[in-house]
Amino acid sequence: MKVLSGEEGELALRIARGALEAHLAGKAYRLPPAPRVFSEKRGVFVTLTEQGMLRGCIGLPLPVLPLGEALIDAAVSAGTGDPRFPPVSREEILQIRMEVTVLSVPELLACHPAERPERVEVGRHGLIMKGWGRSGLLLPQVATEYRWTPTEFLEYTCGKAGLPPGCWKSPHVEVLTFEGQIFSEPESG
Repeated sequence: MKVLSGEEGELALRIARGALEAHLAGKAYRLPPAPRVFSEKRGVFVTLTEQGMLRGCIGLPLPVLPLGEALIDAAVSAGTGDPRFPPVSREEILQIRMEVTVLSVPELLACHPAERPERVEVGRHGLIMKGWGRSGLLLPQVATEYRWTPTEFLEYTCGKAGLPPGCWKSPHVEVLTFEGQIFSEPESG
């Protein structure tokens, strides 16, 4: 995964915020001139928080769009399409803190299911759980924030996928890992 520079990360945050603000104002957002990496297909998530509480988080886990377009899509979706929350209002946007996570391509955790906890690195890996027609994803920073063990991370990812506890032990369930480069706005927004 090509790592973004600090300046590119700041631009990613400005694109995400600009896209959501324009959408809330009923205006079209135009992608500013950007380095070549923003034309490369990348997975990305945009996380919104308000006073330290989750306010929206949506993204594209696979590299299906160029990074610039993926940021626009994820930011607007996180602010207006996360079914767990009402849409962000124009007045509220100033209180919202944005975080962008640029993802590596997910890779199958190729090992016996019993070995999965020893192969998951908390603080490095994000997880995708797939099985029985369902899937769920947790970003790398979630396990770190909650101080989960690898086994707890696997269990919570089962829950996020709507799968039964312990499903990660089944050979019929796929576990994929990915890494993420995280860029956050300062606490003041």
